[in-house]
Amino acid sequence: MRYHLGLGSNVGDRGKNLKKALTCMSESGFRIAKTSSLYETEPVGMPGAVWFYNRVVEVETDLEPEEVLRWIKKTERDLGRIGKGRLKPRIIDIDILLAEARVIQTEALVIPHPQLAERKFVLVPLSEIAPYALHPVFHLNINNLLENSPDNSRVDLIQI
Repeated sequence: MRYHLGLGSNVGDRGKNLKKALTCMSESGFRIAKTSSLYETEPVGMPGAVWFYNRVVEVETDLEPEEVLRWIKKTERDLGRIGKGRLKPRIIDIDILLAEARVIQTEALVIPHPQLAERKFVLVPLSEIAPYALHPVFHLNINNLLENSPDNSRVDLIQI
């Protein structure tokens, strides 16, 4: 199954944190098909916080979405993420953005990501690697979602 995952970090060595997450994916059997460029992004809803590094990866795995979520939670803990909750600084944050055309809504898991269409920090890197991927609820591709996003926060490409 093909997934698009969003990665973010705004604590410590942000770039190194994202590289560690990619290494964990590979070592866990995920096949990384595409990786976006690295972006520095304004922390939405977190005034005064350190800016995030974000990227999106397209991976393939035989794991079902619930299993991917369990892997994500364990990996975030293993990489040093402490606590839960939104709008907090984090060493690593991994989100399932899309799982092919699946729509899942349970207490523990919502796919596609519920704020996907409102977050430039994932739409910009996602449009780089999957511009025509279709949002299975809104029936719009990622480029269309980005063009219509109400988010006006900064998303800056990092030149390495």
